[in-house]
Amino acid sequence: MNPAVIVMAKSPRPGRVKTRLCPPCSEREAGEIATAALTSTLEAVAGSRAAHLVIALEGAPGSWLPAGFDVIPQYGRGLAERLARAFEDVGGPAVAIGMDTPQATPDLIDQSFDALDEADSALGPTVDGGYWAIGLRRPNDRAFAGVPMSLPSTFFEQQRRLHQLGLSCRVLPELRDVDHFSDALAVASLIPESRFAAAVRAVNDRLDRASL
Repeated sequence: MNPAVIVMAKSPRPGRVKTRLCPPCSEREAGEIATAALTSTLEAVAGSRAAHLVIALEGAPGSWLPAGFDVIPQYGRGLAERLARAFEDVGGPAVAIGMDTPQATPDLIDQSFDALDEADSALGPTVDGGYWAIGLRRPNDRAFAGVPMSLPSTFFEQQRRLHQLGLSCRVLPELRDVDHFSDALAVASLIPESRFAAAVRAVNDRLDRASL
């Protein structure tokens, strides 16, 4: 099974993304890190065996968007509703990932496809209790109903919701998402040759110079 991949993303405009990186980052520096995270994520998705590449975007596309991706708008009152609508727009099977885990690799994304060969859904936990990926064999507008997002209990509540609907769920490897600058440093150390790591190093060097 080669599902579609939906990247749930915000256009990386300074002041609108990665605001929890500030401080120590400026809004411009947070925007640079967000752009690099999104770019690395899109590269990984493009390198997977996805049948269809989609970005569900809040905001306008920019020069960071590579060829081959279809752009659809995000709509809904919160992330849960936006995820549900994105799955409906694309149709199944599909895997949705965010832009906060630039260490995700094509192989890891392909693992989520393999999981959907064996189960109705797939879910990738994050260290902070959320999740970095969710896959569904077919859209289900009830899959996200009542699931609180951006909380330490989000992964558990999402998994419980899938089970309530009678959907089997395969758990993917855990990743650390980039919320704070300490996360950015930790993730950059895992992928030192990436654009993301280069952007984080550049910002960290500036911060070090500014502190002298």
